[in-house]
Amino acid sequence: MPANRLRPVLVAVVLLVALVAASTAATMPGSAPEAGAPARARVGVPDPAPREVPPPRRPNVVVVMADDMRVDDLTFAPNLRRLVARQGLTYENAFSPYPLCCPARASFLTGRYAHNHEVYWHDAPYGYGSFDDSRTLATSMRAEGYRTGFIGKYLNGYGGDRSRVSGELSTRYVPNGWTDWRAAIENNGRGEYGGGTYNYFNTPFNVNGRVVTDYRGRYQSDVVGDLSVGMARRFSARRAPFLMYVNYVAPHHGAPFESDDPRDVRGTEDNLIEVVTPARPNWVKGRFDDLVRRASGVARTGEPIERDLSDKPPSILARSDHLGPRARRAILRATRQRAEAVYVMDRNIGRLVRELKRSGEWADTVFVFTSDNGLILGEHDMAMRKVFAHEPSLRVPLLVTGPGMRTGERRYDPVSTVDLTATLLDAADASAPRTADGVSRWRSMLYGDRGWSTPIVTEAINTARGRNPDFTDRRSSIGIRTSRYSFTRYRDGGELYDLLLDPRQDRNVYADPAYAAVRATMDGLWTQLKDCSGASCRTPLPDGLAADAGTNRRTTSAYWKAIRAAYGW
Repeated sequence: MPANRLRPVLVAVVLLVALVAASTAATMPGSAPEAGAPARARVGVPDPAPREVPPPRRPNVVVVMADDMRVDDLTFAPNLRRLVARQGLTYENAFSPYPLCCPARASFLTGRYAHNHEVYWHDAPYGYGSFDDSRTLATSMRAEGYRTGFIGKYLNGYGGDRSRVSGELSTRYVPNGWTDWRAAIENNGRGEYGGGTYNYFNTPFNVNGRVVTDYRGRYQSDVVGDLSVGMARRFSARRAPFLMYVNYVAPHHGAPFESDDPRDVRGTEDNLIEVVTPARPNWVKGRFDDLVRRASGVARTGEPIERDLSDKPPSILARSDHLGPRARRAILRATRQRAEAVYVMDRNIGRLVRELKRSGEWADTVFVFTSDNGLILGEHDMAMRKVFAHEPSLRVPLLVTGPGMRTGERRYDPVSTVDLTATLLDAADASAPRTADGVSRWRSMLYGDRGWSTPIVTEAINTARGRNPDFTDRRSSIGIRTSRYSFTRYRDGGELYDLLLDPRQDRNVYADPAYAAVRATMDGLWTQLKDCSGASCRTPLPDGLAADAGTNRRTTSAYWKAIRAAYGW
């Protein structure tokens, strides 16, 4: 498409996030402020005036999504840092409200929290077979004249499960709204195609309803890179705007098993620990061995920071892996292999960006890079876990670039998975496919931060057991994330962290009398939000929990400073 057409430019959002422990607050540790008096009182510098830039009209939208990628994994993605972050926006507060592949991807496609789309897990009775994909982001964009293309991983079970919409096996099923469909498929249970979505060197694809097995022996990230470059080239040949949704499995673990993979990993109590890794091509193996000297979530000292977990709920204590030197060496190996998988993915993303520039489409494209969820890699005495509402699991990278956003700035407004959906629909002037739970951040992308004024709801199943009358559905943990506080109620207890004073979430103050007022406010919000839908999910936070742009920026900056000091990245 010619670069001089009236349809404006491209937006790219980059989020580099990491965990920070802040001790720069005027309030001393142990003396919690009342719920009505957060760090807002220290605002001393006025927020910059918003830039008045005309918003782009119906730009192309390209979303690239990784799998299980932590914020600090961006260290191993030089193309993303150079081509997107330095020429766009890096979001410092991006979150996956349900940090697990299948629920998170269903949320992005629908713009709804998991308790509304009801894809609660990746195995039966959930997974792809429980997902109603008759109306999604794709159908909304298609209704506005967009061409829509999908590449790579869809939802867990796609290809092997039956479609909830058609009732047929999903191997050849193409969901509504997609004009060009190239999705990795799971083995259909009969071993007919071999390999699967999580086999890096044997991935069959559904290409517009036809099963293609021509990629055996080729590394999956390179295949996805080829498919994305080809799709961008085809889409650029016509004048209509387009949506591309490109999905990599990297750096999620996947077959085949390799000789340098950790095996028989055990903790200090001789407990077996699962440490899994992604397969990689031979040429990249060992590339980061000198740079990566310890696992991502292991402190600079090489020893655990949080030695006492007694303040955690029983459900968290039960997940302790009792990490010792042997386990930490295994997680180090996993960190290095994940870095290598990220690096190969990044090279292919660079190819896509170069193609968009070559065709002239880059100027008219909103380009987004993110992940479906993060991953705990050593924090809280856990080897490799997600789902829990702890920062390494909840936080995801988010980079954005596009017209009016090529500034290399950091943004501090919160963006959740469902917010990102609302934002992209807003950019395309498209209607939500279903009742939207998220907040559009489109204007703050263009004009600057607005502050943290609405909550992020976190949720999961299989995190705790027990009967609790406040939990009325399948979920076992539900929480609220604000600028300063992380609050989660489990079926068997709760967690409250003051992230300004305790960014690493070492000290659970859920039962601390000094935080009684904060907890009371959070309890009230929890009751309002736990089953929210649509506008009720966007309920404004009370003054004691809301943070203006300047306060939120300082709180977040202190958080990251402390995290980097602890973990050294």
